[in-house]
Amino acid sequence: MFLQAACGRVVRPVAQTTQPHKQHSRTNNTAAQTTQPHKQHTRVFERYVVELLRFMTPQDVSRHLGISWDLANDIQKRRLKRKFGRSKLKYLKRLAVDEVYVGKRHKYLTLVLDLDSGAVVFVGEGRGSATLRPFFRRLRQSRAKVRAVASDMAGGFLKAVREFLPEARLVLDRFHVVKLFNEKLTKLRRDLYREATDAPHKAVLKGTRWLLLKNPENLDDDRDEHQRLQDALSLNAPLATAYYLKEDLRQFWEQTTKSQAERWLTAWCRRAEQTGIRVLQQMARTLHKHRQSLLAWYDDSISTGPLEGVNNKLKLLQRQAFGYRDLELFKLRILSLHTIHKTLVG
Repeated sequence: MFLQAACGRVVRPVAQTTQPHKQHSRTNNTAAQTTQPHKQHTRVFERYVVELLRFMTPQDVSRHLGISWDLANDIQKRRLKRKFGRSKLKYLKRLAVDEVYVGKRHKYLTLVLDLDSGAVVFVGEGRGSATLRPFFRRLRQSRAKVRAVASDMAGGFLKAVREFLPEARLVLDRFHVVKLFNEKLTKLRRDLYREATDAPHKAVLKGTRWLLLKNPENLDDDRDEHQRLQDALSLNAPLATAYYLKEDLRQFWEQTTKSQAERWLTAWCRRAEQTGIRVLQQMARTLHKHRQSLLAWYDDSISTGPLEGVNNKLKLLQRQAFGYRDLELFKLRILSLHTIHKTLVG
């Protein structure tokens, strides 16, 4: 038991020695209150610790209550495991799959998000199809009728979805498609800079990376970004071609119908192939290879975008806890992220 004074301090009295003739009644009373026979705290105290941990770090909670850091973590882990240890999968309809980098200690985790509830339903160590197999086996056993899955173009994710959810619609995430094109555009600019022989040409290309990646409406006139970009494009025909094709690609997701989008994509890939520029030809072949998953966006307009919000909360958790030594606890915290509606402090 514990007492909470008006000042906010918590006092936990030291257990007293039980008299022999009162042993039976005391044992029953303790059993009704403690979480486990060998624990020295009650369920009420445990709930209080868990509530504090929603807004404070384990270190702050242990200092506030006068308990060890390990005890605070143990209480949190046990409660989270009881509530989120095994997610219910039967009613899942639309999912998003992506990987997140969580630092040198644990490296990569693969997350599966329920797009309808906003809850993370699976956290796997590593990345690739092998990481997702245990989740998809459980999903198949649950007989969930998954309608659509949003993913990037990682081969392992695509393979796992097609193997275990052949009836589900696979939707390629638009932001990852744009990211891939931006990487190829950056490579082209770097190659052109290396090939440039005169200093003025190099000077124009230098520092234009972010200008090429920015949306035109976000260019800052006060910093002459429009003019600097135009100078670079006017001196480099291949760069200009790639840049304008990149801007045109954004229109794929703005077509009126799926059939119109299909015709538009075919025309775009043909133009990219005819440029003779290697990075554009590679991009055209990639988009053609995944055309069905790209066009699936017109049937289910989903993306892995909501996982970015999860990733931001995840980073906040790491900062507040100064990293997680216990990977199982870290995974349980991720599974409970959808219940956190306030910013952590401490």
